[in-house]
Amino acid sequence: MRTVRLLVSYNGLYFYGWQRQDGFMTVQQALEEGAAALLNECVVVQGAGRTDGGVHAIRQVAHVQLETDLDDVTLRHAWNAHLVEGVVIRRIETCEPDFHARFDARGKRYLYRVQTARFRPPIGDGYAHWLRAPLDLGAMREAAAQLVGRHDFAAFGNTGRYATYRGRSGEPPPIAHSTVRTISGVRILARREGLGIFVGGDGFLYNMVRTIAGTLLEVGRGQMEVSSIGRALSSGKREDAGPTAPPGGLYLLRVLYSEPIFEGPDPSPLGGPDLTPGAFPG
Repeated sequence: MRTVRLLVSYNGLYFYGWQRQDGFMTVQQALEEGAAALLNECVVVQGAGRTDGGVHAIRQVAHVQLETDLDDVTLRHAWNAHLVEGVVIRRIETCEPDFHARFDARGKRYLYRVQTARFRPPIGDGYAHWLRAPLDLGAMREAAAQLVGRHDFAAFGNTGRYATYRGRSGEPPPIAHSTVRTISGVRILARREGLGIFVGGDGFLYNMVRTIAGTLLEVGRGQMEVSSIGRALSSGKREDAGPTAPPGGLYLLRVLYSEPIFEGPDPSPLGGPDLTPGAFPG
């Protein structure tokens, strides 16, 4: 029996989120069923965080305890051969027994992709949020700067569930758990086909990144004022922030730890749109 950590990428359109749900295929279920088919044992794969249905991940981290004589490289190839379409294990490394993908995490980085065009793109729907209207990037960047730092983000999270919880008790966080988070950076990078909103922080409330994106896009469209960000942070009222942007534009780029958890260089990029900016926030 040993503990291994996984670096996982998945296409959110194939799954109803990360966490197991009765009657719906999820990423966690796909990984566990793949391990069961390979090793003939039931395992529990624990991820660094939950993603919703339609949300993609480039470098999700997970861990699992396995009883197998397969070395890490052979295990990765064999496990991938038993996975359904839409998910791949990019790395596997045997690690210290007490490593916990979720409780040891110190932060995450996300990207929200936006396509701006006069007509709806025929290809790519579900991988970026389409907007016809032009966006005021200057106003969006001015508004985004107000989010950086340690604030109460109650207005930017939907109640009832939290994506990050410090501790090793294994118990879910209470509803009254703090809504204070630290955002280390928000960067808005323009691309020919649209833009990317990059957000980094020590933790995020449920739907927080999508609400940040939705609010900044409303500012860019001229539907909300730049000062709306400050008012929402001060009031803590959900109605003072903008709408929750659709899930298809959101990508979990990286989970951060106090030190590198995988040896060697990062795996080569996956196919598809360029998701790597010149610099990440935080």
